[in-house]
Amino acid sequence: MACILKRVPIVAVSSVSVFFFLIVLRLINEVNFLKVLTCFGQTSARCVRVSEAQRRTFTYHSGYINIKTHEPLQLDCGYCAIVSNSGQMIGQKVGHEIDQSSCIWRMNNAPTKGYTEDVGERTTIRVVSHTSVPLLLRYPDYFFKEHNHTIYVIWGPYRNMRQDGKGTVYNILKKTIENYSSAKIYITSETRMNYCDSIFKMETGKDRVQSGSYLSTGWFTLILAMDACYGIHVYGMINDTYCKTDGFRRVPYHYYEPGRYECDEYFLHENAPYGGHRFITEKRVFAKWAKQHNITFTNPEWTQY
Repeated sequence: MACILKRVPIVAVSSVSVFFFLIVLRLINEVNFLKVLTCFGQTSARCVRVSEAQRRTFTYHSGYINIKTHEPLQLDCGYCAIVSNSGQMIGQKVGHEIDQSSCIWRMNNAPTKGYTEDVGERTTIRVVSHTSVPLLLRYPDYFFKEHNHTIYVIWGPYRNMRQDGKGTVYNILKKTIENYSSAKIYITSETRMNYCDSIFKMETGKDRVQSGSYLSTGWFTLILAMDACYGIHVYGMINDTYCKTDGFRRVPYHYYEPGRYECDEYFLHENAPYGGHRFITEKRVFAKWAKQHNITFTNPEWTQY
């Protein structure tokens, strides 16, 4: 009996501790609190574990600066979907599946309107090349008004992003903020750009500039996503050997732009002496990263890592 009585206070204290822990967790991050309750006892890759929810609370990414507030990007995701711009997305009908992800990533000016059955409707974050900013501004209401909840991360060289009045792309983005005050637009810092270059050199053994290479938007997207996401599902991205496989699917380079073909563009850029995106080289690196991180590639599925 004495042992039983001694256990009662311990149980009571433990219950109170758990109660207060959940209250604190809810106050810190209501989204993660709901995920914890939903995923309690579950092992699905889409569920964020308690320890993961705690670790990702208030994660700031200092290499990405808000144009309006000058604050670093705060981005905390659980299971992310990265949607490729590839014509591989045509006819896949995975839009509903994509929209179930906690964060949905898109690139450059890839639209959802008219393609939702295949690519989904929601967009959490859109990573954009400095060269694609004018393409967004062809439809500013669509990108910055209808989708004003979307976070935009614009990458580009210092000469275009400098803030002393001489950065042409920065000036355009600043004007965009004046016209669309609720738009969430971030630029990649020069330090972060250099970091992404250094990753290319470390993974390939080649200096990006000396080899005449331009990093792709997919490169910048995956590097940030690996920092912000617990797990990543990439849709519609082909691997480095796909275009040499018998019976490969001949599709447009972009699902929303007929005319150019994907494999033709891959070979053209890979072999360009200067100014080419090394798509095939990058895909070899992505396959390596998939072994080190929780990354899955489908539509088509990557079977050779």
